[in-house]
Amino acid sequence: MGALLQYLVTGVGIGCGYALVGSGLVVIHRVTRVVNFAQGAFAVVAALTVSTLLTAGLPHGAAESLAVLLAGVVGLITGAVAIGRPGTTPQAALVVTLGLGVFAYAVEILAWGDQPRSFGGVPGSVPLGDARLQSHYLLIIGVTAVVLAGLALLFARTDVGRALTATAANPYAARVVGIGVTRMGLIAFALGGMLGGLAGVLLTPVHQVSFDSDVVLVVNGFAAAILGNLSRPVLTLVGGLLLGVVEVLVAGYLNSSYQTEVALVFMLAVLIVRAGRHPAAVEAS
Repeated sequence: MGALLQYLVTGVGIGCGYALVGSGLVVIHRVTRVVNFAQGAFAVVAALTVSTLLTAGLPHGAAESLAVLLAGVVGLITGAVAIGRPGTTPQAALVVTLGLGVFAYAVEILAWGDQPRSFGGVPGSVPLGDARLQSHYLLIIGVTAVVLAGLALLFARTDVGRALTATAANPYAARVVGIGVTRMGLIAFALGGMLGGLAGVLLTPVHQVSFDSDVVLVVNGFAAAILGNLSRPVLTLVGGLLLGVVEVLVAGYLNSSYQTEVALVFMLAVLIVRAGRHPAAVEAS
């Protein structure tokens, strides 16, 4: 029973990282209708930046904060390239983000090399019955809860959030009432960059990161986001948690070599069942 509890907490922690990546995809897609394939690169850039800043002597907290802000800047630049030109369609912008994600490989290899990197997280563990829960996974869960709650408040209680929501609901009407639709899209990309960067910062102490780690992150983040049709943050969180828990259970009880594949097949099965139960909703989306 203790091992199962440890696996569940570990899976929830990893799933929170996937949910953060997926939430970034959802924020960008809701506002711009663009599927951002560079989302995983934001996580990798932030994680590698933290490793450099810590090596230079910057303390934890400051290093992670600066890295998340840098990921937000990278997200803003990505948005400027992808949607900054008037008349760019979401399909064209998708291709641009894919190209930028590939270009990020070259930049990351030049700046940090091709060897995996990691850095220390929160040390120690917390006893709970027969189990000992690693403190860093508890940190991931707590930070994710706070950030996603803050994101919900941003959209519900602030002028910027309401403008983002209006743009997501009807870009034409938002433009008519004076909302800068392109500006809202750039803000969405910056938010997506910070969410992706936060995921990279939180997960790297428990999973080494290299220039090509973005593939796993964006695939799992997209799988989580697609559960909510790239528009529902709560279902994105549920999808991320499901993926994380299934991956860890497969690794713990079966074989770690197939944990990602089994988790994605599981998510595919969930999506098929969901589509069968709600065909009208799927057609509407």
